[in-house]
Amino acid sequence: MIAVVIGALLGLVLTLGGTPLFIRFLVKRGYGQFVRDDGPTTHHVKRGTPTMGGAVIILAVLLAYGATHLLLVLSTDAARGPTASGLLLLLLMVGMGLVGFFDDAAKITKKQSLGLSAWAKILGQGSVGVLFAVLALQFPNSQGQTPASTAISFVRETVLDFAVLGPVIGAILFVIWANLINTAATNAVNLTDGLDGLATAATAMVTAAYTVISIWQYNQSCGGLRSVDSVCYTVRDPMDMATVSAIVTGALIGFLWWNTAPAKIFMGDTGSLALGGALAGFAILTHTQLLFIILGGLFVLITLSVIIQVLYFKVSGGKRVFLMAPLQHHFELKGWDEVTVVVRFWIIGALAVGLGLAVFYGEWVLTR
Repeated sequence: MIAVVIGALLGLVLTLGGTPLFIRFLVKRGYGQFVRDDGPTTHHVKRGTPTMGGAVIILAVLLAYGATHLLLVLSTDAARGPTASGLLLLLLMVGMGLVGFFDDAAKITKKQSLGLSAWAKILGQGSVGVLFAVLALQFPNSQGQTPASTAISFVRETVLDFAVLGPVIGAILFVIWANLINTAATNAVNLTDGLDGLATAATAMVTAAYTVISIWQYNQSCGGLRSVDSVCYTVRDPMDMATVSAIVTGALIGFLWWNTAPAKIFMGDTGSLALGGALAGFAILTHTQLLFIILGGLFVLITLSVIIQVLYFKVSGGKRVFLMAPLQHHFELKGWDEVTVVVRFWIIGALAVGLGLAVFYGEWVLTR
Protein backbone atom coordinates (compact mmCIF):
# COMPACT_ATOMS: atom_id res chain seq x y z
CA MET A 1 0.00 0.00 0.00
CA ILE A 2 2.88 2.39 0.69
CA ALA A 3 3.83 2.21 -2.99
CA VAL A 4 0.36 3.42 -3.96
CA VAL A 5 0.60 6.45 -1.67
CA ILE A 6 4.17 7.33 -2.65
CA GLY A 7 3.41 6.94 -6.36
CA ALA A 8 0.27 9.09 -6.24
CA LEU A 9 2.08 11.89 -4.37
CA LEU A 10 5.04 11.82 -6.75
CA GLY A 11 2.76 11.91 -9.79
CA LEU A 12 0.85 14.85 -8.31
CA VAL A 13 3.94 16.87 -7.39
CA LEU A 14 5.71 16.28 -10.70
CA THR A 15 2.83 17.53 -12.89
CA LEU A 16 1.86 20.30 -10.48
CA GLY A 17 5.38 21.70 -10.57
CA GLY A 18 6.47 20.56 -14.02
CA THR A 19 3.50 21.77 -16.06
CA PRO A 20 4.14 25.53 -15.63
CA LEU A 21 7.76 24.97 -16.67
CA PHE A 22 6.58 23.18 -19.81
CA ILE A 23 4.06 25.98 -20.48
CA ARG A 24 6.88 28.54 -20.48
CA PHE A 25 8.90 26.34 -22.84
CA LEU A 26 5.99 26.05 -25.29
CA VAL A 27 5.07 29.74 -25.13
CA LYS A 28 8.66 30.75 -25.80
CA ARG A 29 8.63 28.70 -28.99
CA GLY A 30 5.11 29.62 -30.03
CA TYR A 31 3.76 26.05 -29.92
CA GLY A 32 0.05 26.66 -29.59
CA GLN A 33 -3.28 24.97 -30.29
CA PHE A 34 -5.09 25.49 -33.60
CA VAL A 35 -8.88 25.61 -33.25
CA ARG A 36 -11.47 24.38 -35.76
CA ASP A 37 -13.36 27.20 -37.44
CA ASP A 38 -16.58 25.14 -37.53
CA GLY A 39 -16.66 24.66 -33.76
CA PRO A 40 -18.26 26.88 -31.09
CA THR A 41 -17.15 30.48 -31.59
CA THR A 42 -16.29 30.71 -27.88
CA HIS A 43 -13.35 28.41 -28.58
CA HIS A 44 -11.63 30.90 -30.86
CA VAL A 45 -10.11 32.64 -27.82
CA LYS A 46 -8.25 29.40 -27.10
CA ARG A 47 -6.24 29.64 -30.31
CA GLY A 48 -2.55 29.71 -29.42
CA THR A 49 -2.92 28.08 -26.00
CA PRO A 50 0.07 25.76 -25.43
CA THR A 51 -0.64 22.14 -26.32
CA MET A 52 1.15 18.75 -26.04
CA GLY A 53 0.71 18.89 -22.26
CA GLY A 54 0.32 15.13 -22.33
CA ALA A 55 4.12 14.97 -22.53
CA VAL A 56 4.29 16.26 -18.94
CA ILE A 57 1.83 13.60 -17.79
CA ILE A 58 3.76 10.80 -19.48
CA LEU A 59 7.12 11.97 -18.15
CA ALA A 60 5.72 12.41 -14.65
CA VAL A 61 4.25 8.89 -14.67
CA LEU A 62 7.55 7.36 -15.84
CA LEU A 63 9.61 9.26 -13.27
CA ALA A 64 7.17 8.56 -10.45
CA TYR A 65 7.03 4.84 -11.28
CA GLY A 66 10.80 4.53 -11.37
CA ALA A 67 11.30 6.59 -8.21
CA THR A 68 8.62 4.68 -6.31
CA HIS A 69 10.20 1.32 -7.01
CA LEU A 70 13.68 2.67 -6.28
CA LEU A 71 12.50 3.89 -2.87
CA LEU A 72 10.89 0.52 -2.16
CA VAL A 73 14.06 -1.37 -3.09
CA LEU A 74 16.22 0.93 -0.92
CA SER A 75 13.87 0.77 2.06
CA THR A 76 13.28 -2.99 2.31
CA ASP A 77 15.32 -6.18 2.32
CA ALA A 78 12.94 -7.76 -0.23
CA ALA A 79 13.48 -6.16 -3.62
CA ARG A 80 10.16 -5.03 -5.08
CA GLY A 81 11.10 -3.77 -8.49
CA PRO A 82 8.97 -3.12 -11.57
CA THR A 83 6.72 -5.93 -12.78
CA ALA A 84 5.92 -7.23 -16.25
CA SER A 85 2.36 -5.89 -15.99
CA GLY A 86 3.48 -2.44 -14.90
CA LEU A 87 6.07 -2.14 -17.64
CA LEU A 88 3.63 -3.33 -20.30
CA LEU A 89 1.07 -0.75 -19.18
CA LEU A 90 3.70 1.97 -19.47
CA LEU A 91 4.77 0.62 -22.88
CA LEU A 92 1.23 0.98 -24.20
CA MET A 93 0.78 4.42 -22.65
CA VAL A 94 4.09 5.79 -23.93
CA GLY A 95 3.68 4.18 -27.36
CA MET A 96 0.27 5.73 -27.89
CA GLY A 97 1.59 9.01 -26.53
CA LEU A 98 4.33 9.01 -29.16
CA VAL A 99 1.75 8.59 -31.93
CA GLY A 100 -0.14 11.53 -30.45
CA PHE A 101 3.07 13.54 -30.14
CA PHE A 102 3.82 13.17 -33.85
CA ASP A 103 0.22 14.16 -34.59
CA ASP A 104 0.52 17.28 -32.42
CA ALA A 105 3.90 18.12 -33.95
CA ALA A 106 2.40 17.86 -37.45
CA LYS A 107 -0.39 20.26 -36.47
CA ILE A 108 2.09 22.78 -35.11
CA THR A 109 4.37 22.48 -38.13
CA LYS A 110 1.51 22.81 -40.63
CA LYS A 111 -0.21 25.47 -38.48
CA GLN A 112 -3.60 23.78 -38.84
CA SER A 113 -5.97 21.64 -36.77
CA LEU A 114 -5.24 18.48 -38.79
CA GLY A 115 -2.11 16.46 -38.05
CA LEU A 116 -1.13 12.99 -39.21
CA SER A 117 -3.16 11.29 -41.91
CA ALA A 118 -5.73 8.72 -40.83
CA TRP A 119 -3.61 5.87 -42.21
CA ALA A 120 -0.51 7.09 -40.38
CA LYS A 121 -2.44 7.12 -37.10
CA ILE A 122 -3.88 3.67 -37.74
CA LEU A 123 -0.44 2.27 -38.56
CA GLY A 124 1.14 3.84 -35.48
CA GLN A 125 -1.59 2.82 -33.06
CA GLY A 126 -1.85 -0.64 -34.59
CA SER A 127 1.88 -1.28 -34.30
CA VAL A 128 1.97 -0.30 -30.64
CA GLY A 129 -1.24 -2.23 -29.91
CA VAL A 130 -0.02 -5.44 -31.54
CA LEU A 131 3.32 -5.26 -29.74
CA PHE A 132 1.55 -4.78 -26.39
CA ALA A 133 -0.93 -7.60 -26.99
CA VAL A 134 1.74 -10.10 -28.06
CA LEU A 135 3.97 -9.30 -25.09
CA ALA A 136 1.03 -9.36 -22.67
CA LEU A 137 0.65 -13.11 -23.27
CA GLN A 138 4.32 -13.70 -22.36
CA PHE A 139 6.25 -13.54 -19.07
CA PRO A 140 4.45 -16.15 -16.91
CA ASN A 141 5.16 -15.90 -13.18
CA SER A 142 5.74 -18.78 -10.79
CA GLN A 143 2.01 -19.60 -10.87
CA GLY A 144 1.99 -19.58 -14.65
CA GLN A 145 0.02 -16.32 -14.83
CA THR A 146 0.75 -13.99 -17.73
CA PRO A 147 -0.13 -10.25 -17.59
CA ALA A 148 -3.10 -10.76 -19.94
CA SER A 149 -5.39 -13.69 -20.65
CA THR A 150 -6.99 -14.96 -23.84
CA ALA A 151 -10.32 -15.14 -21.98
CA ILE A 152 -12.84 -12.31 -22.42
CA SER A 153 -13.38 -10.70 -19.03
CA PHE A 154 -16.10 -8.70 -17.29
CA VAL A 155 -15.37 -8.26 -13.58
CA ARG A 156 -13.13 -11.30 -13.91
CA GLU A 157 -12.39 -13.84 -16.63
CA THR A 158 -15.46 -15.44 -18.21
CA VAL A 159 -15.85 -18.87 -19.81
CA LEU A 160 -15.48 -17.23 -23.23
CA ASP A 161 -11.87 -18.00 -24.05
CA PHE A 162 -10.27 -17.57 -27.46
CA ALA A 163 -7.84 -20.36 -26.54
CA VAL A 164 -10.53 -23.02 -27.04
CA LEU A 165 -9.93 -22.60 -30.77
CA GLY A 166 -6.30 -23.54 -30.32
CA PRO A 167 -3.29 -21.68 -28.89
CA VAL A 168 -2.27 -19.98 -32.15
CA ILE A 169 -5.78 -18.94 -33.25
CA GLY A 170 -6.57 -17.96 -29.67
CA ALA A 171 -3.53 -15.70 -29.50
CA ILE A 172 -4.35 -14.09 -32.85
CA LEU A 173 -7.95 -13.43 -31.81
CA PHE A 174 -6.76 -11.97 -28.50
CA VAL A 175 -4.42 -9.59 -30.34
CA ILE A 176 -7.36 -8.43 -32.49
CA TRP A 177 -9.62 -8.11 -29.43
CA ALA A 178 -6.99 -6.17 -27.47
CA ASN A 179 -6.53 -3.77 -30.38
CA LEU A 180 -10.28 -3.19 -30.60
CA ILE A 181 -10.28 -2.24 -26.92
CA ASN A 182 -7.26 -0.03 -27.40
CA THR A 183 -8.68 1.70 -30.48
CA ALA A 184 -12.01 2.30 -28.75
CA ALA A 185 -10.38 3.71 -25.61
CA THR A 186 -7.93 6.02 -27.38
CA ASN A 187 -10.59 7.40 -29.72
CA ALA A 188 -13.02 7.85 -26.83
CA VAL A 189 -10.59 9.90 -24.74
CA ASN A 190 -9.56 11.86 -27.83
CA LEU A 191 -13.20 12.75 -28.58
CA THR A 192 -13.81 13.72 -24.95
CA ASP A 193 -10.83 16.06 -24.92
CA GLY A 194 -12.58 19.13 -26.26
CA LEU A 195 -13.32 21.31 -23.21
CA ASP A 196 -11.03 22.58 -20.48
CA GLY A 197 -10.41 19.85 -17.92
CA LEU A 198 -13.12 17.50 -19.18
CA ALA A 199 -11.01 14.54 -20.33
CA THR A 200 -8.39 15.06 -17.61
CA ALA A 201 -10.79 14.71 -14.69
CA ALA A 202 -12.95 12.07 -16.39
CA THR A 203 -9.87 9.90 -16.93
CA ALA A 204 -8.65 10.48 -13.37
CA MET A 205 -11.96 9.15 -12.04
CA VAL A 206 -11.55 5.91 -14.00
CA THR A 207 -7.88 5.44 -13.06
CA ALA A 208 -8.81 6.06 -9.41
CA ALA A 209 -11.40 3.30 -9.77
CA TYR A 210 -8.73 0.98 -11.15
CA THR A 211 -6.61 1.76 -8.08
CA VAL A 212 -9.44 0.54 -5.87
CA ILE A 213 -10.11 -2.51 -8.07
CA SER A 214 -6.45 -3.52 -8.17
CA ILE A 215 -6.02 -3.19 -4.40
CA TRP A 216 -9.11 -5.38 -3.93
CA GLN A 217 -7.75 -7.93 -6.38
CA TYR A 218 -4.47 -7.96 -4.45
CA ASN A 219 -6.24 -8.56 -1.14
CA GLN A 220 -8.37 -11.29 -2.72
CA SER A 221 -5.65 -12.93 -4.83
CA CYS A 222 -5.98 -16.70 -5.04
CA GLY A 223 -3.80 -18.17 -2.33
CA GLY A 224 -3.74 -14.93 -0.33
CA LEU A 225 -4.31 -14.93 3.43
CA ARG A 226 -7.46 -12.80 3.18
CA SER A 227 -8.89 -14.28 0.00
CA VAL A 228 -12.10 -16.27 -0.30
CA ASP A 229 -11.22 -19.24 -2.53
CA SER A 230 -14.56 -19.33 -4.34
CA VAL A 231 -14.24 -15.76 -5.60
CA CYS A 232 -10.49 -15.10 -5.58
CA TYR A 233 -8.79 -13.31 -8.49
CA THR A 234 -6.15 -14.77 -10.82
CA VAL A 235 -4.62 -11.45 -11.87
CA ARG A 236 -0.88 -11.00 -12.17
CA ASP A 237 0.81 -8.10 -10.32
CA PRO A 238 -2.35 -6.43 -8.93
CA MET A 239 -0.48 -4.24 -6.44
CA ASP A 240 1.77 -2.86 -9.17
CA MET A 241 -1.35 -2.16 -11.24
CA ALA A 242 -2.69 -0.24 -8.24
CA THR A 243 0.58 1.67 -8.03
CA VAL A 244 0.57 2.63 -11.71
CA SER A 245 -3.09 3.67 -11.65
CA ALA A 246 -2.49 5.75 -8.51
CA ILE A 247 0.49 7.45 -10.18
CA VAL A 248 -1.59 8.26 -13.28
CA THR A 249 -4.40 9.58 -11.08
CA GLY A 250 -2.04 11.81 -9.12
CA ALA A 251 -0.40 13.07 -12.31
CA LEU A 252 -3.79 13.92 -13.82
CA ILE A 253 -4.91 15.83 -10.72
CA GLY A 254 -1.71 17.87 -10.80
CA PHE A 255 -2.17 18.56 -14.52
CA LEU A 256 -5.83 19.49 -13.96
CA TRP A 257 -4.69 22.42 -11.82
CA TRP A 258 -3.38 24.03 -15.01
CA ASN A 259 -5.83 22.44 -17.46
CA THR A 260 -9.09 23.49 -15.81
CA ALA A 261 -10.98 26.51 -17.19
CA PRO A 262 -9.51 28.76 -18.34
CA ALA A 263 -6.89 26.25 -19.41
CA LYS A 264 -3.27 27.36 -19.43
CA ILE A 265 -2.35 24.25 -21.44
CA PHE A 266 -4.06 21.44 -23.37
CA MET A 267 -3.02 17.79 -23.23
CA GLY A 268 -3.25 17.46 -27.03
CA ASP A 269 -3.29 14.14 -28.82
CA THR A 270 -0.08 13.34 -26.95
CA GLY A 271 -2.12 13.15 -23.78
CA SER A 272 -5.45 11.84 -25.04
CA LEU A 273 -3.94 8.91 -26.94
CA ALA A 274 -1.58 8.08 -24.08
CA LEU A 275 -4.41 8.12 -21.54
CA GLY A 276 -6.67 6.10 -23.82
CA GLY A 277 -3.90 3.53 -24.11
CA ALA A 278 -3.49 3.50 -20.34
CA LEU A 279 -7.21 2.88 -19.80
CA ALA A 280 -7.19 0.06 -22.34
CA GLY A 281 -4.15 -1.40 -20.60
CA PHE A 282 -5.83 -1.32 -17.20
CA ALA A 283 -8.96 -3.00 -18.60
CA ILE A 284 -6.91 -5.78 -20.20
CA LEU A 285 -4.31 -6.34 -17.47
CA THR A 286 -6.81 -6.26 -14.57
CA HIS A 287 -9.09 -8.66 -16.50
CA THR A 288 -12.03 -6.21 -16.44
CA GLN A 289 -12.41 -5.60 -20.15
CA LEU A 290 -16.20 -5.31 -20.40
CA LEU A 291 -16.48 -3.55 -17.02
CA PHE A 292 -14.61 -0.66 -18.64
CA ILE A 293 -17.75 0.05 -20.68
CA ILE A 294 -19.50 0.92 -17.40
CA LEU A 295 -16.57 2.63 -15.68
CA GLY A 296 -15.97 4.74 -18.78
CA GLY A 297 -19.65 5.44 -19.32
CA LEU A 298 -19.00 9.11 -20.09
CA PHE A 299 -16.50 8.17 -22.81
CA VAL A 300 -19.00 5.68 -24.25
CA LEU A 301 -21.77 8.30 -24.30
CA ILE A 302 -19.60 10.85 -26.09
CA THR A 303 -18.35 8.30 -28.62
CA LEU A 304 -21.89 7.11 -29.33
CA SER A 305 -22.93 10.70 -30.05
CA VAL A 306 -20.33 10.87 -32.82
CA ILE A 307 -21.32 7.48 -34.27
CA ILE A 308 -25.02 8.42 -34.23
CA GLN A 309 -24.32 11.80 -35.82
CA VAL A 310 -22.24 10.33 -38.65
CA LEU A 311 -24.63 7.46 -39.40
CA TYR A 312 -27.74 9.65 -39.33
CA PHE A 313 -26.05 12.28 -41.47
CA LYS A 314 -25.34 9.64 -44.13
CA VAL A 315 -28.72 7.87 -44.15
CA SER A 316 -30.79 11.07 -43.92
CA GLY A 317 -29.02 12.93 -46.68
CA GLY A 318 -27.32 15.56 -44.54
CA LYS A 319 -29.59 15.93 -41.49
CA ARG A 320 -28.17 15.97 -37.95
CA VAL A 321 -29.30 14.61 -34.61
CA PHE A 322 -27.08 16.97 -32.60
CA LEU A 323 -26.17 20.58 -33.30
CA MET A 324 -22.57 19.37 -33.24
CA ALA A 325 -20.73 16.22 -32.22
CA PRO A 326 -19.10 15.21 -29.92
CA LEU A 327 -21.94 15.65 -27.45
CA GLN A 328 -20.28 18.30 -25.25
CA HIS A 329 -20.25 20.75 -28.16
CA HIS A 330 -23.98 20.18 -28.76
CA PHE A 331 -24.75 21.59 -25.33
CA GLU A 332 -22.35 24.47 -25.86
CA LEU A 333 -24.24 25.44 -29.01
CA LYS A 334 -27.48 25.19 -27.05
CA GLY A 335 -26.18 27.98 -24.84
CA TRP A 336 -24.63 26.18 -21.87
CA ASP A 337 -21.46 27.77 -20.48
CA GLU A 338 -18.36 25.65 -20.97
CA VAL A 339 -17.84 25.24 -17.23
CA THR A 340 -21.44 24.09 -16.82
CA VAL A 341 -21.01 21.43 -19.51
CA VAL A 342 -17.74 20.24 -17.98
CA VAL A 343 -19.03 19.97 -14.41
CA ARG A 344 -22.24 18.20 -15.45
CA PHE A 345 -20.27 15.76 -17.59
CA TRP A 346 -17.94 15.19 -14.63
CA ILE A 347 -21.03 14.24 -12.61
CA ILE A 348 -22.04 11.75 -15.32
CA GLY A 349 -18.52 10.34 -15.31
CA ALA A 350 -18.50 10.00 -11.52
CA LEU A 351 -21.88 8.24 -11.54
CA ALA A 352 -20.61 5.80 -14.19
CA VAL A 353 -17.50 5.06 -12.13
CA GLY A 354 -19.63 4.56 -9.01
CA LEU A 355 -21.90 2.16 -10.86
CA GLY A 356 -18.90 0.25 -12.22
CA LEU A 357 -17.39 -0.15 -8.76
CA ALA A 358 -20.76 -1.25 -7.38
CA VAL A 359 -21.01 -3.93 -10.09
CA PHE A 360 -17.45 -5.09 -9.41
CA TYR A 361 -17.98 -5.38 -5.64
CA GLY A 362 -21.53 -6.67 -6.00
CA GLU A 363 -20.36 -9.61 -8.11
CA TRP A 364 -17.88 -10.58 -5.39
CA VAL A 365 -20.52 -10.35 -2.66
CA LEU A 366 -23.16 -12.32 -4.58
CA THR A 367 -20.84 -15.13 -5.66
CA ARG A 368 -18.78 -15.66 -2.48
